[in-house]
Amino acid sequence: MKAPLKDTGSITVVRSRSKLNYLILVLAALIGACSIYYSNIIANQLKEREREQVELFAKTLETIANESGDFNNNVMLLFEEIVVANETIPVIVTQKDGAPKIHKNVRIPKGLTQAETTIFLKEQVEKMRNLYPPIVIANKSDDGEVFNYEYIFYQNSMLLTQLQYFPYVQLSVIAIFFVVSYLAFSYSRTAEQNRVWVGLAKETAHQLGTPLSSLMAWLEYLKSDPDLENREITRELGKDIKKLELITNRFSSIGSVPVLQEEDIFQVIRNSVNYLQTRISSKVAINLHFEGERVTAEINKPLFDWVIENLCKNAVDAMSGSGVIDIYVQRTVEGKVIVDIADSGKGIPKNLLTQIFQPGFTTKKRGWGLGLTLVKRIVEHYHKGKIFIKSSELNAGTTFRIILNGSASLTTSKAG
Repeated sequence: MKAPLKDTGSITVVRSRSKLNYLILVLAALIGACSIYYSNIIANQLKEREREQVELFAKTLETIANESGDFNNNVMLLFEEIVVANETIPVIVTQKDGAPKIHKNVRIPKGLTQAETTIFLKEQVEKMRNLYPPIVIANKSDDGEVFNYEYIFYQNSMLLTQLQYFPYVQLSVIAIFFVVSYLAFSYSRTAEQNRVWVGLAKETAHQLGTPLSSLMAWLEYLKSDPDLENREITRELGKDIKKLELITNRFSSIGSVPVLQEEDIFQVIRNSVNYLQTRISSKVAINLHFEGERVTAEINKPLFDWVIENLCKNAVDAMSGSGVIDIYVQRTVEGKVIVDIADSGKGIPKNLLTQIFQPGFTTKKRGWGLGLTLVKRIVEHYHKGKIFIKSSELNAGTTFRIILNGSASLTTSKAG
């Protein structure tokens, strides 16, 4: 039995790419946290300063209220420089019973009556009370005894509020920019990959065409000789030519828009299994499980054969040439066709489950890492279906699930 999965150069590249993505994410989070932390420091400093300004505002009002006689020049200067000059911090001065007395920088809706304005100011007082404790103004008599109290309520200025929300707005804008950039880059990369796939497939089909034509000519030449017509070499050469024709047809289908036709899925899989059974280890048993009515779907037969062949060959490798492959075909109540391919191999580690369909990922020393990528592309891009790992357990096996759309005729009849 083979050893557990080993890291190869392709796996290292995929893991390095994942680590780089995590590193970028961590750096972005760190930058965002630092920005919020620094902004909060500045906001707290500004908050303390505004508190000091309101306290100074209160002392000024207290001085004015307790000044006997006419205002002198110093009191008027305090009034002009502190009370009148406050154009940013919303404040409301209330009497001891909570009735609003004076207010400044409070935005009152237009069209309110005097009674409605009083109610509105009382509501603002309650909001301010929940933000900060009020500052007390002590009114004193001529002999210095306190005979009444007034209270100053306030809330953050617009500048402080904007400063508190600024880092979140900034980070949101940056996040939106990065998301849009990532989507644009991802779309561009996908389009470029599609062009590469199509170009590679067309070139491969073209390159196979020339030697295939030559081999077909040689086969006809051999058949024309009565001594060679029924020889084993002629028959095997014919089989190889048919296989090359199938491969050329597959690459040609990938390089163009494949034609989908209604096919019996179970029969297609049976034919693929019969072809594979004589070309894989005799210690591998492939069992087909099918119950119910005939299951059909619109597929491209050469490409779907490729999917089944690739998954089965991967299963054989995972079982080290000895084990059981179970293939289940069923139709859902929604009309979808489900194909499960389960093996009794060594399974896939959980940390690799999200990477197996990525180009370049392979666990084979000489693998290209394109087999499952092609499988995913054929199922999801050309057949508009889905393929994923239904389950995988180390030393117990892996199950791939393919979901195909049912045939149009069946869907129409059910809808009717």
